[in-house]
Amino acid sequence: MSIQERRTRERGLRQQLIIATARELAENEGWDAVTTRRLAERIEYSQPVLYSHFAGKDEIVEAVAVEGFVELTGALRLARRSVDDPHESLGKVASAYADFANANPALFDAMFTRTTRLPFGADATPAPLIAAFGEIQAAVAPLAGDRDVETLTEVWWSMLHGLVTLGRDGRLRPDFADRRMALVTQLLG
Repeated sequence: MSIQERRTRERGLRQQLIIATARELAENEGWDAVTTRRLAERIEYSQPVLYSHFAGKDEIVEAVAVEGFVELTGALRLARRSVDDPHESLGKVASAYADFANANPALFDAMFTRTTRLPFGADATPAPLIAAFGEIQAAVAPLAGDRDVETLTEVWWSMLHGLVTLGRDGRLRPDFADRRMALVTQLLG
């Protein structure tokens, strides 16, 4: 391995360490606890080293969010492919989405709640975001009939996301979560 290849590999490892540490800190203490100073202390590098990887906290949050979309895509794909029936598959995708949000609150916030420059539905949309949407669309498509699949997917995802977010924030009756998930699935029937 050349010196340049080693440096590139080490740089990539440092970048992953920064992302993982930010995510861990956010999950344990919230995003307000994630500062460049605390990250530098935790990873045992100076702040200038951290800034050589990311311009600031916002870029770190975006990197965490992109990794979250990779994980979400995997969870949605696994759920979607776990059954053959389209209605059941859609229900599994809805449950996987809710489970992901509940299991990873700070990550979910980075992906959807915190302000980022990550574009959705645009030419510059990062591939992991497109892949996550693609998994939802793949679950919706068999039930679309003659409706526009992409628009129907956006509407269904909006309903699902709203239910998950409101439920996660304690703004909906907790005892009715299963009923709401069943209804959001049935609406496409």
